[in-house]
Amino acid sequence: MTSSAQPGDATAAAPARAKLVLGSLILVAAVANLNLSVANVALPDIGASFNSSQTTLNLIAVGYSLGLAASVLWLGALGDRYGRKLMIVLGMGLSIPASIVAGFAPSDTVLFVARVVGGISAGLAYPTTLALITALWSGPGRTKSIALWSALGGGIAALGPLVSGALLEFFDWGSVFLVTLPLAVIALLMAIRFVPAHVNESTKPVDNLGGILSAIVVGALVLSINFLPVPNEQALALGLLAVALAATIAFLLRERRAKNPLYDLHVAARKTFWVAACAGIIVFGSLMGAAFINQQYLQNVLGYSTLQAGAAILPAVFFMVLVAPRSAKLVGSHGSRHTLLSGQFLILLSFAGMLLLWHEDIPYWQVALPLCFLGAGVGLAGTPSSNSLTGSVPVTRVGMASGTADLQRDLGGALMTSIFGALLAAGYASAMGQAIDESGKNITESTQSQLQLSFASAENLAAKNPKYADQITAAAQQSFLDGDRWAYLAAIAAVLIGMALVFRFFPKKDEEERLRAAFHAEDTR
Repeated sequence: MTSSAQPGDATAAAPARAKLVLGSLILVAAVANLNLSVANVALPDIGASFNSSQTTLNLIAVGYSLGLAASVLWLGALGDRYGRKLMIVLGMGLSIPASIVAGFAPSDTVLFVARVVGGISAGLAYPTTLALITALWSGPGRTKSIALWSALGGGIAALGPLVSGALLEFFDWGSVFLVTLPLAVIALLMAIRFVPAHVNESTKPVDNLGGILSAIVVGALVLSINFLPVPNEQALALGLLAVALAATIAFLLRERRAKNPLYDLHVAARKTFWVAACAGIIVFGSLMGAAFINQQYLQNVLGYSTLQAGAAILPAVFFMVLVAPRSAKLVGSHGSRHTLLSGQFLILLSFAGMLLLWHEDIPYWQVALPLCFLGAGVGLAGTPSSNSLTGSVPVTRVGMASGTADLQRDLGGALMTSIFGALLAAGYASAMGQAIDESGKNITESTQSQLQLSFASAENLAAKNPKYADQITAAAQQSFLDGDRWAYLAAIAAVLIGMALVFRFFPKKDEEERLRAAFHAEDTR
C-alpha cells in the first residue's frame, strides 16, 4: 500500500482543503452526469436531421451509458492500482475530443460511436470521484460528502435537458454535446491542482482478463436489448444475448479463481452490498429511463418546445436536491433499508402517475406531479444505495465499491433506457401498423415502413405530404402514447421487484450496523 499519514490518510476525518477537494470531485462527476442526459431533448431534432429509426435514437441516447457501464469496473480497478488522480486527468482529457466529434458528427452512426467514447472517458474519471471520497473522508463526514456528491451529481444530470433545451432554441442539435467542454477544462485544472494523489491505493496486479470480460458482458447485453424489437435483427439480438451469457459465466469463473480478482465475489455476496447494488440499478435506471421517454413525450405529443421540455423536468431536480442531503440523516436515524424502501415507493408512485395522468392535451400540473415524486424518490434512495456499497468493502478496494456505485447509474441507465426504448419502439410500430390497417387506405410498403420507423420519420413524411399531415401526426402521437405506456408498465414492474429485494434481504438498522462492524473486523485482520 502506498499511503502515508497525509491529508488523505484513511484515519483522518477529512482531507486538507476539504471543500476544494470535494468541489473538484463533484465538478468531475458533473461533467460525466451532464453528458448522460444532454442528448435526450435533442433526440427529435437528431431523428429529423438523419431520418433515424427509433432504435438508432435509442442507441444514441444509451451510447454514453453503454461506454461508461462497460468500462467502469475495469477502469476503477486500474485507478486503485495505478493512481486515481491519473484516471481523472485522462478521463477529463479524453472527454474533450469525444464531445467535439459528437457535436459535429456527420451521421447518426458517428454520433453513436462518439457517445460511446465519451462514456469510456467518464469511465476513467467518474468512479474515481466516489473512490476518493471514500478514501479521503471517514465517519459522518463521508456520509455527508457522498450525499452532496449524489445530490449535486443527480441534480446536474437532471438539469441536462434544461440546458439542452435552451441551446436548441438558438443552435442546432450539435450544440448540446459541446456544452460540457468548458466544464471539462475547469474540472481538469482543478483536479490537477487540488486532488491528492496516491491515497490508499493497491499494489496488487489488476485482473485485466476480468476487466475485458466485464466489458463484453455489459456491451453485449445492452446492445441485444436494443436490437430485439427491430425487424430482421432478432438473430443478431439473440447472438449478442448468447455472447453476454457466455461472458457472464466466464467472468464468474475467472473471478472465483483469480488471485487478485477484479470483482471480489466474497465481498459482493454481502447483503449490504448486492442488495444495495440491485436496488440502485433500478433506482437510477428509472431516473434515466424516464428522462429518455419523457423528453420525447413532451415534444412529440404535447408539442412543447425544446426549452419548455427541458424546463418541465425542474420539479424532479428541485425535489432531488432538496431531499438527498436529508436522506443522510434518515440513514443515520432509521437505517438504509427504511430509506431505500421510502425512495422506491415514491418512484413507484411517479411511474403510476405517468401511466394514469400522461395523455394528450394535459395541463402542466399533471406533468409536474409524477416528476416531483420521481425526484424525491431518487433523492431518498441514492445516498443509502451508494453508502451501503462503500461501507461494505475494505478501503483498498473502494474502486470496486465506487465502480459498482457508478455501475448502478450507468448499467441501470443503459438497461432501463434500452428496455424502455425497445418497448417504445415495439409499441409504436405495433400501434402505427394497427392505425394504418384501420384507416383502410392503400399505403405502399415503403410508406408503411417509414411511418412505423419512428415518430421523427412519420413527421418527415407528414411534412412531405401536407394533405395528410394532420392524420399522420395524430396517428404518430397516439402510437407514441401506446408505446410509452408499455415502458411505464415495465418500469412499475421493475420498481416492485426492487422493493421486494430490499424488503426481503436488506437488514434492518441494528443488523446493518452489526454486519458492517463484522465486515470491518474481517477486512482489517
